Amino acid sequence: MLNQQISTFYLFTFPVDCQRRHTIEKYNNMSAVRGEFSSRFGFIMAAAGSAVGLGNIWGFPTQTASNGGAAFLVAYLVLAFFLAYPALMAELMIGRHGQANAVSSLKKISSKPWQKRFAFTVGFGGILCAGFILSFYAIVAGWMLSATAEPIATLVGADTASTWLSEQSLTRNIIFTLVFIALTVAIISRGVENGIEKWSKRLMPALLGILFALIAYVMTQDGAMEGLKAYLVPDFSSIFDAQLLVSALGQAFFSLSLGTSVMIIYGSYISKKENLVSLGAYVTLIDVFIAFVAGLLIIPAMYVAQAQGVEIFSASTGKLLSEDTLVFQVLPALFDGMGGVGLFVGFAFFALMSIAALTSSISMLEAPVSYTVERFAMKRVQATWLIGALIAIVSITIVCNLGSLFGLVITLTTKVAQPLLGLMCCIFVGWIWYRGSLLKAIQEGNPEVHNTLFWKVWPWYTKFVCPLAIGMVFLHSLLS
Repeated sequence: MLNQQISTFYLFTFPVDCQRRHTIEKYNNMSAVRGEFSSRFGFIMAAAGSAVGLGNIWGFPTQTASNGGAAFLVAYLVLAFFLAYPALMAELMIGRHGQANAVSSLKKISSKPWQKRFAFTVGFGGILCAGFILSFYAIVAGWMLSATAEPIATLVGADTASTWLSEQSLTRNIIFTLVFIALTVAIISRGVENGIEKWSKRLMPALLGILFALIAYVMTQDGAMEGLKAYLVPDFSSIFDAQLLVSALGQAFFSLSLGTSVMIIYGSYISKKENLVSLGAYVTLIDVFIAFVAGLLIIPAMYVAQAQGVEIFSASTGKLLSEDTLVFQVLPALFDGMGGVGLFVGFAFFALMSIAALTSSISMLEAPVSYTVERFAMKRVQATWLIGALIAIVSITIVCNLGSLFGLVITLTTKVAQPLLGLMCCIFVGWIWYRGSLLKAIQEGNPEVHNTLFWKVWPWYTKFVCPLAIGMVFLHSLLS
């Protein structure tokens, strides 16, 4: 506001030419479109909401069940704090220093022409990656919305609607995909404080409330204690298995939204008065905590379903069956076995999944929207609906070619693009950003950081360990 008043004073007090007038007006417009989180809690909820999605609520528990149970949990916890957290800090630092979209923020720490070209490739690549992830994410989230509506249709006696909602069909998939994209667009179009922050502060506590209520219920059922034991008592003989470690590291990076420019964008909305080291730690803690709590629900629920006669694990190999579609096959069978209360439990579970999807989708849409608004001086509402429409077209194309495109898009984005782009961001912070400038940037909000263990360890981690670890995940994803 002060900058706008000063520039307006000069504009009308002193004679200026048309070009100078245009420059000042453009500066004021750009100042207006950039937002900022109004509170520490607001950022933590928004960033945690981005990190906490279907990958945490469903992906992490199924990965745990498929990779040694508690051994995977231990590996995930270690790698999340010792590798994913340093990479998260790299992206947040780039964004907070740049105070702009991902491309501009990366260019601001680049001094040579090739570095600026590299910055555009990494930043715009992350934006495209976020858009394509949202295109398939919206389809899955649409299935969640449909599954949330199905118990309501059953309760009111709309049997035809209930059957339509529970069965795969092109019409159903298109409708609910578009509904979910429209919800995401509606939130993002309202901006940072009134959109992202406001709804994250509402949706994240609601998500936690439903999650804990479902855990309390499942723990009272037969078979739950067996599942709890499988989840919490590790077999340390398998903890150093290469496949387990790679899977745990990939899950940690994916769940924290690394490599999609999302955390760079969110970092750009953080006040420079905030201690970024502690904020990043809080986000990582919440992300890991919710993944852990989701495991307390899903894995015991698997064993409860198994106790009720639902086949969860292969009788011959002992491996988890139907990992990708278990949420739509096993759990509805579990809810049906609960009688009338199962309708309410099923509604609560899929409502939880829909909320988790929405808190992540708003961050994915913000990445391309922020770039469009700042690069082309477009109004936020127009940019949001334009990008939303483009993503909807991609989503519908995938829906119409589900068998051939759905898995391909998932593989290219989550197994190839994300690890590679996460690696590039670590290279920027570790090898391109001058150490002195990096220290100065992180001292904003934390003047004594140079005396802490974080500063003694983090730059070395970011420069050597994180690129090596992410490179291993990337190579594994290409070879698998």
